[in-house]
Amino acid sequence: MGLYRIVSLVLSWQVAASVCYYAIFAATPFFRAEFDLSGAAVGLVVTSLTLGYAVFLLPLGALTDRFGERRMLTVGLIGVSTGAFLVTQAWSFPALLASAFLLGSLYGTAMPGTNKAVFDNTPPGRQNVVMGVKQVGVTAGSGASALLVTGIAGVLYWEAGFYVAAGTGAVVAVLFWLVYRGTEPGGEASYPDFRKLGANPPYRALTAAGFCLGAALFTTTGYTVIHVTDSVGASVAFGGVVLAAVQVSGSVGRVLTGWLSDALPGDPTRRIGGILLAQAIASAVSLVAVAVVAGRTPTTVAFVALGFFLLGFTGVYYSCMATVVSAEEMGGATGGGQLALTSGALFAPPAFGYLADTYGYRAGWLMLAAVVAVGALFVVRVIVAEPPADTVVAAAD
Repeated sequence: MGLYRIVSLVLSWQVAASVCYYAIFAATPFFRAEFDLSGAAVGLVVTSLTLGYAVFLLPLGALTDRFGERRMLTVGLIGVSTGAFLVTQAWSFPALLASAFLLGSLYGTAMPGTNKAVFDNTPPGRQNVVMGVKQVGVTAGSGASALLVTGIAGVLYWEAGFYVAAGTGAVVAVLFWLVYRGTEPGGEASYPDFRKLGANPPYRALTAAGFCLGAALFTTTGYTVIHVTDSVGASVAFGGVVLAAVQVSGSVGRVLTGWLSDALPGDPTRRIGGILLAQAIASAVSLVAVAVVAGRTPTTVAFVALGFFLLGFTGVYYSCMATVVSAEEMGGATGGGQLALTSGALFAPPAFGYLADTYGYRAGWLMLAAVVAVGALFVVRVIVAEPPADTVVAAAD
């Protein structure tokens, strides 16, 4: 397959899947009103979504090796589309949690499937560029879902955005199945060797940092619209615009920091780890700014800055990971790293919601700032630790 076709198909898949997945985050104000939820209960919706993702991420990755990315990505996109539709049919809060869990579980096909599609069909000299473009599909889909759900709700009703997302996902799934031609399936279904990875101190520190940063990332995405509507007094539609702006700035952050990772000189781990450390520190500062500013313009500016640093760190996170594990371990290391990012989101959103209900939003944002600061300390450990000898050779190659 041609490079342009691969990029177009994988990017289209990623955008369509992310629109369905991140529609949950954009719809949190409507869930709160529909089911009369507290802030902590809203956080449980995000937790249910990410729990499904975390539980099925590794099994679906193993199945992707066994059955191939064409089959798994098609099934996955149909699954997330079905989950988005079922969210609109939820008749109770438990039914909403179950629908969110299903949606998140099938989104677990995204990372292993699209990564395999890129690396199996892209020349070595173009893989990082294509991977960066594919990752922008996540923030692009998230930003589109924010505008879609909140925008249509102002004209029709909140479920309409989910109908559009589900229908689009189903159409893209069919087109992907018809057009995509990847490598033949038949690989061995296996899980990463976490025992070997766990014996790598820099990798352990990096996943711990990912846990902290992921907690803040997903909580920020889930509570941006609610914060803007409650604290600033703006409409839900305006909150959706702010969330979309956060996603756009996150896309810019991913591209710019990825370019810096390639352009700056020096030892790869220290160079890329230094960029990740700067992003973590700047994210903590931006979270404090979100906590203390007031008014539409200052709040919007603070969120856009937060998006650039916090939502823009994921590309550098995996680039740094590639410098502390061997090339043969990168697949399993990526799965573990993604699991760490997602696991942070299992606990932080309900805690944030509880603090916001009890003490106000400022307490919630400051809590996230403290969590990110702890993550920055783990990044420091990555930079100063010595990776295994085989990793140093792989990184040099």
